[in-house]
Amino acid sequence: MKSFLSPTNEKSTLLIRMMVGVVFFSEGWQKFLFPALRGAGRFEKIGLPNPEFLGYFVGGMEILCGLFILVGLLTRLAAIPTLIIMIVAIASTKTQVYAEGGFWPAMHGSRTDWAMLLGSLFLILKGSGRWALDQVLFSRK
Repeated sequence: MKSFLSPTNEKSTLLIRMMVGVVFFSEGWQKFLFPALRGAGRFEKIGLPNPEFLGYFVGGMEILCGLFILVGLLTRLAAIPTLIIMIVAIASTKTQVYAEGGFWPAMHGSRTDWAMLLGSLFLILKGSGRWALDQVLFSRK
């Protein structure tokens, strides 16, 4: 487990952590601030079960995981829920866009989704990088 949590020593990973962390952190807060638009209301509109619970649960996970990713704490573990969130987001919203409008409208509408999905996958594979709490806690010496 320690080897899974051990970060790489790359400085540039901070940029990916900032991108993924800020987006998830801010999107999570928006699910609480604007639940009808970004949280339960949106989840109900796209047909997800138990939208009231799910809206706050996903929002809380996005805030927590986004914060962990930003500071580089348990980065690989925190990126797993963000990856799952993005898979569900693409499957539940962009497949309908694809069915109705085709490939290019679906790609246009999912550009941020793909960036977050691939950013999360990158963090799972590479870890937090040099400037992270993971470096202090789990660095191989």
